[in-house]
Amino acid sequence: MLNIDRLDAFYGQSQALRGFSITVAPGEVLCLLGRNGAGKTTALKAIMGAVTRKVARIELDGVDLVNLPPHQIAAHGVGYVPQGRRLFAELTVRENLEIGLMARKSGATALAKALSYFPVLEERMGQRSGTLSGGEQTMLAIARALCIEPKIIILDEPTEGLMPSMIAKIRDVVVKLRDEGVGVLLVEQRIDAVLPVADRIAFMDHGEVKAEFGIEDVRADASILKKYLGIGH
Repeated sequence: MLNIDRLDAFYGQSQALRGFSITVAPGEVLCLLGRNGAGKTTALKAIMGAVTRKVARIELDGVDLVNLPPHQIAAHGVGYVPQGRRLFAELTVRENLEIGLMARKSGATALAKALSYFPVLEERMGQRSGTLSGGEQTMLAIARALCIEPKIIILDEPTEGLMPSMIAKIRDVVVKLRDEGVGVLLVEQRIDAVLPVADRIAFMDHGEVKAEFGIEDVRADASILKKYLGIGH
């Protein structure tokens, strides 16, 4: 269980996150939705210790992560796929995956499991990651995070810029991870990518979680999306 309570984050003197509180259980997909600038990406960076923060609590299975640097947070089992993938473009697919393995000192079994989600990567192991297609780069970024055998995986707009067939592939992987007991914290702009996979949705605005709903409530009541996102479904 990932438990975040009253997380504040700052860019310089500007407060970007205010009292951010969520939980993500094993085998659950929680999606953060909100307009551009609502604080979704900042929330993910703050969890990983990548922005200045003041917190009451960040715990994973009762272990306090508050004062740990990002690489140690990963070592405790939090996988992170940032917006834009952030691959090492000059390194091969294999070398990028090996960096993921190093984060938690994982071995061949973890690598094989990560590749099982994206078999096409096995054919690209010697290829520089910067020469992959956009969809393949997204696969690699997720596979690299899976190399740490995460308890929780954090995905920041993984379907951004992808064609529908690749979006469906990413969605299927999210469902598979959930079914295998991995907790998933997902930021997405695409409502159609969220509704089939999320268990709960937390709506953000101005750095705060304004409301949370179970997915069935959101599917049944289009006014919820209109209220918090300004759109109809």
